[in-house]
Amino acid sequence: MNIKGIENIDDKELLVQFRLPDGQRQAFNALIKKYQQRVYWHIRKMVIDHDDADDLTQETFVKVWRYLPEFRGDAQLFTWIFKIATNECLSFLSAKRKRFFLPIHDVEKELTEKLSSSDLISGTEIQLKLQKAILTLPEKQRLVFNMKYFDELTYEDISEIVGTSVGALKASYHLAVKKIEDYLKQD
Repeated sequence: MNIKGIENIDDKELLVQFRLPDGQRQAFNALIKKYQQRVYWHIRKMVIDHDDADDLTQETFVKVWRYLPEFRGDAQLFTWIFKIATNECLSFLSAKRKRFFLPIHDVEKELTEKLSSSDLISGTEIQLKLQKAILTLPEKQRLVFNMKYFDELTYEDISEIVGTSVGALKASYHLAVKKIEDYLKQD
């Protein structure tokens, strides 16, 4: 398998190669090269902090490696990987709240502070304000908004990832957009 042009390698071909005894490592490395950046940014938009996102990305791919032999192909490989990443994010944020006995708004405040102080997140004042507005959303609504707006996923793909109906996702996205618009109008 040629690692060059990795973004063009079909997921089915990666799975075929992965199931070959001598192709497993190379196929997995190709899978990481193909999806690592997208997974990292998906996670980063939820947890904000680079180090946390980096750790969660690594943990996601550890789980992908562990469970890939059992992957049946009922879903797209990419949505399956995003589902693992999403679950890692939600578990991390939940554990953080429990570990420090923080209510949801304190976690949001901490994430907003990290957003403001991060040297890895650059942008105009309006971009920063948009990110702060997104952080005011409930976690699952924020997740849906990020996947639809930034990752440009279809409602069908998001439905596979989060296990929610397309209709509920559309409603959630609409509410998120309304809340963000209201936040941006404040001053």
